[in-house]
Amino acid sequence: MDVRTLAREERADFADFLETLTPEQWDHPTLCVGWNVRSVVAHVVSYDELSGRQLARRFARARLSLRRSNEIGLAEYRVRAPEELIGVLRRHPQPGRRLGKFGGMVGFLDGLIHQQDIRRPLGLPRTIPAVRLRRALELSLRAPPLGVSRRLTGLRAVATDLDWTTGTGIEVRGPAEALLLALAGRRAAADDLAGPGLDVLISRTTVA
Repeated sequence: MDVRTLAREERADFADFLETLTPEQWDHPTLCVGWNVRSVVAHVVSYDELSGRQLARRFARARLSLRRSNEIGLAEYRVRAPEELIGVLRRHPQPGRRLGKFGGMVGFLDGLIHQQDIRRPLGLPRTIPAVRLRRALELSLRAPPLGVSRRLTGLRAVATDLDWTTGTGIEVRGPAEALLLALAGRRAAADDLAGPGLDVLISRTTVA
């Protein structure tokens, strides 16, 4: 399936989910250290409303640093009310200029992984459609900011609920959702994994 279509479906599901949260849940911590739910959502939508000129301006302010550009966007959007943030997500079903890059890959992965960053600490799991989960695993290998290739060095990752395997070396295995999050640096997801390569993978994770 076209990645842009997957991105639209994921963002629609994300918005539907966010509309079910209470004010207390919007203040709840997430897997992203130092970020509550509102901060994660603010980050996800912080590029959607920018024109090409506005995007260039932001990167100029950030001195061409993606990290600083993200920080600027977060500061601008985290002060918005939850309904405003959901509204941005609804008005931009297709990821914007930065997240729409590489055929929608960036926005798709950003939305899917960050939704799980929110759901896991809240104890609100979901069944991710298999086609999205398998594509996310495949695409994660080609998304340098996630650091998956570095974490996979010397490891073989095996999904136990999908027909998906990658890498060579000592094995780490488990549900595809947990594999994706752990490979993206989320240490908490490693609790759902097993295998002789697990300790190596845990040592390479960077997020709670």
